[in-house]
Amino acid sequence: MALSLKFLAVTIAILALASSPSTASDPSPLQDFCVAVNDSKATVFVNGKVCKDPKLVTADDFFRSGLNKPGNTSNQLGSVVTAVNVNNLPGLNTLGISVARIDFARRGLNPPHTHPRGTEVLVVLKGRLYVGFVLSNPGPNMKNKLLTKILNPGDVFVFPQGLVHFQLNVGKTNAIAFAGLSSQNPGVITIANAVFGSDPPINDNVLAKAFQVDKKVIDHLQEQFWWDNN
Repeated sequence: MALSLKFLAVTIAILALASSPSTASDPSPLQDFCVAVNDSKATVFVNGKVCKDPKLVTADDFFRSGLNKPGNTSNQLGSVVTAVNVNNLPGLNTLGISVARIDFARRGLNPPHTHPRGTEVLVVLKGRLYVGFVLSNPGPNMKNKLLTKILNPGDVFVFPQGLVHFQLNVGKTNAIAFAGLSSQNPGVITIANAVFGSDPPINDNVLAKAFQVDKKVIDHLQEQFWWDNN
């Protein structure tokens, strides 16, 4: 019962933070709602989705269960993200908000990635996380600054929209965090996958020069990502 109340409190908190006008990035809706529906014959589109006829809307269009259940962290990274966005909760369409649960095994990592369309507010529910983000490119002869923090249960950290960020479980137990994002569909770009696992692959001459390493290193990394993803 106590854990259920914690889930409820955390979810309410991150939704409230992510929906603040000062953090929202999606355009403000010009109607009460626009429930997404897969109907190619409909003619009303808002934020990339077709609007469901308001007369046909039900409470289920605004409901999704399951964030109380742990995700499967049996993978190479030891983490899994369970996202709730407009693609699986259609009532979020035009509302500029989404939420996610992140589960970490011991030493689990949510690897460096970005959300091109949303700021993220992270709340730790269980465990101990080392988190951080990297600032955008500075002036000449300067390095990108890294900002990091160790988070414990109840701690909150913000990752600004579009900046590369990560979370690593440095505790002795599994960890759980919840994230609110200021977009109905914030998107995610995992840096390593995008750079070394793209389809078709980025030319190894490009990557070798960009990372200032030998082409053999690039070839090995690309082979590793293609092997893992196929």
